[in-house]
Amino acid sequence: MELDLYLIAKWIHILSSTVLFGTGIGTAFQMVWAWRSQNPQTIAHVSGGVVIADWLFTTPAGLVQPLSGLALIALQGWSLNAPWLLATYALYVLAFICWAPVVHLQIRIRNLARTAAQNNAPLPPEARRAFRLWFALGWPAFAALVAIFWLMISKPDLGF
Repeated sequence: MELDLYLIAKWIHILSSTVLFGTGIGTAFQMVWAWRSQNPQTIAHVSGGVVIADWLFTTPAGLVQPLSGLALIALQGWSLNAPWLLATYALYVLAFICWAPVVHLQIRIRNLARTAAQNNAPLPPEARRAFRLWFALGWPAFAALVAIFWLMISKPDLGF
C-alpha cells in the first residue's frame, strides 16, 4: 500500500477544520446557554470547561490548519499568491484576531463568576461587559471561518 501524502494532508486539514469550527460553535453555545441562567456557579463551571476546551482542541486545531494548508498548497502546486488563498489568509488572520482576546475574556468571565459564586453574590458588571465583548467578537470569527470553508470548496477566481 502506497501512502498518498496529498490525501493524508487533506484528511488532516479537514479533520482539524472540523475540530476548530465544531469546538468553537459548541463551546459558544454552551457559554451563551450558561450565561442565560445568570447563575454565577453555572457560569463559572461552564466557562471553566470552555477554557479547557479551547486549550485542548481549538488551539491545536488552529495551529494544524495553516500547516496542513501549506502542505496542501505545496502538494497541489498552487501559488501561495493565488487570490482565493490570499483571501483565506486574511480571513484566518481576522478569525485569530477575534479569537485571541476571546480566550482572555473567557478566563476573566470564569474568574469573576467563581468569585461571585464563592461570595454568594450576583455577577459583577465587569463580567457582563466581558460577556458582551466575547459575544461580539465571536460573530466575525465565525463568519470568517464560514467564508474560508466556501473558499476552500469553490477556489473561486477572484480576479485580483
